[in-house]
Amino acid sequence: MIHLDEIQSLTDFQRDAKSQIQRMKRTGRPQVLTVNGRAEIVVQDTRSYQKFLDIIEQAEAVAGIRAGLETMKKGQGNPARQVLDRIRKKHRIPRV
Repeated sequence: MIHLDEIQSLTDFQRDAKSQIQRMKRTGRPQVLTVNGRAEIVVQDTRSYQKFLDIIEQAEAVAGIRAGLETMKKGQGNPARQVLDRIRKKHRIPRV
């Protein structure tokens, strides 16, 4: 959630960028920058950004798994063993 104290003009941010960056590193919260009174840019430290990307990646994986499970429930998929057997046969891979 963006807090009102984390919204400021790009000009104000530029005037005191060093302390703004230190604050973002300390709090882990992004800064919303406005141009002509409209929110235009979000700035955040790299650690928080990487955490954000990791959460998105995990959410996408969960969504993919759920979609696959739904497909199987509808009887539209193939069991993994059947698919693996087909791949082994196609590529002449012996069972271990």
